[in-house]
Amino acid sequence: MWSQHKLHCPSHSSIVVLIIIIPLLLLISVIVLALINPQNYYSFTWTHGDQDSAAHVHHDSSYKKLEQDRLKKAEAVLAKARFSIRDVAQNKLINSTSDREHDDDDDDDYIPQGSIYRNPTAFLRLRFSDILRSYQEMERVFKIYVYEEGERPIFHHGPCRSIYSTEGNFIYELERGSFYRTNDPREAHVFFLPFSVVGLVQYLYEPGSKDRKAIAGVVADYVHTISFRHPFWNSSLGADHFMLSCHDWASPHTSLHFNSIRVLCNANTSEGFNPLKDVSLPEINLNTGDMSGLLGGSPPSQRPILAFFAGRLHGRIRRILLKQWKGKDHDIQVYDELPRNISYESMLRNSRFCLCPSGYEVASPRVVEAIYAECVPVLISKGYVPPLSDVLKWEEFSVTMPVEDIPNVKKILMGIPKEKYMRMHERLREVQRHFVMNGPPKKFDLFHMIVHSIWLRRLNVRILRN
Repeated sequence: MWSQHKLHCPSHSSIVVLIIIIPLLLLISVIVLALINPQNYYSFTWTHGDQDSAAHVHHDSSYKKLEQDRLKKAEAVLAKARFSIRDVAQNKLINSTSDREHDDDDDDDYIPQGSIYRNPTAFLRLRFSDILRSYQEMERVFKIYVYEEGERPIFHHGPCRSIYSTEGNFIYELERGSFYRTNDPREAHVFFLPFSVVGLVQYLYEPGSKDRKAIAGVVADYVHTISFRHPFWNSSLGADHFMLSCHDWASPHTSLHFNSIRVLCNANTSEGFNPLKDVSLPEINLNTGDMSGLLGGSPPSQRPILAFFAGRLHGRIRRILLKQWKGKDHDIQVYDELPRNISYESMLRNSRFCLCPSGYEVASPRVVEAIYAECVPVLISKGYVPPLSDVLKWEEFSVTMPVEDIPNVKKILMGIPKEKYMRMHERLREVQRHFVMNGPPKKFDLFHMIVHSIWLRRLNVRILRN
């Protein structure tokens, strides 16, 4: 088992509150103005230059030439990476070393191999997956530029200790710049739009209102500003740009929806999630910044509960599940609220299967909680694309079940042979490392694997120069 680290992503401790109380007082006036008229918010937030000085950018032929040269260089690097990955698949010869350094521990020696990974034909030396070569190429060449426009708390910051912690921790690590980030946009292969949808909702949404125009307006204004100040968005119509959100109100902005890479927890194909272009982000509920104690559970022989679920009645699927199974069968433990004398974590660690029905949105932190507890996830949803499914074979360590089969849950799970269950349990232990957040990030952990998914989407796009 790899070592676990306390995350560095900052939270609102009492000391921090005291330190930032004065800037917050200044911020209140900005927020009040934003609530009155969100469009005016940006007159306070842009930090580099002004629109008058930037107005000539896209009309300057020399600037356009520089952007065409940048795009040509970026596409050449990506073309070489594509060839290298394909060449490995044919020749089965690669160098296992990386050009970037990592912490010296056992994680650096890890090699992705086995049936849990897709394309297991060509990786390291003889027969490991193309994933390793792709990962190595990503570490070697991939550059991400983070737009500097925008101010906290809506930009360059996100929640680190909540149900949306994946969003905040990713933004924090990317902003730190230890991995992949470049300060020179001419080196970049993708561009990050560093707004937090959670922040937008928290500061711009009026509780009880159904109007999300303020949020959509802020995002549209931001895209307009960076496209006005910089040539990069217009060169690709946003195809090499990405946003990230763990809130289910992901941006409705048209160009982001259809063109850009969207990294979303709510990876629902029925709501426009496109697996060829977008990235599924796991939802992780971290109440503290410490990952220790979250991983592991009872061995398979000491798990007396067949299947377990506890959660609020969010959405139609959960209502069907509770109506069918709550209090009906000792083997299928289903609750809308756990009794006080029963520990949620203990139930996870003593169950063979963990039921993960969709709520109001398709994603649920229960999926990752099940993986941490080595409890085989049972995905019950419509249109959900699991995280890292471009790399991982979810059928090797989880069960996917249509909503219509909820009455047959016990029959289906009891019908899984013991040998198959044991293999699934063992593979859960293998994939855990890919869902763990570390501070700082470690090789093949969640941060790097999400970046790898973005890398794969960028490899799939060729941007032609005018």
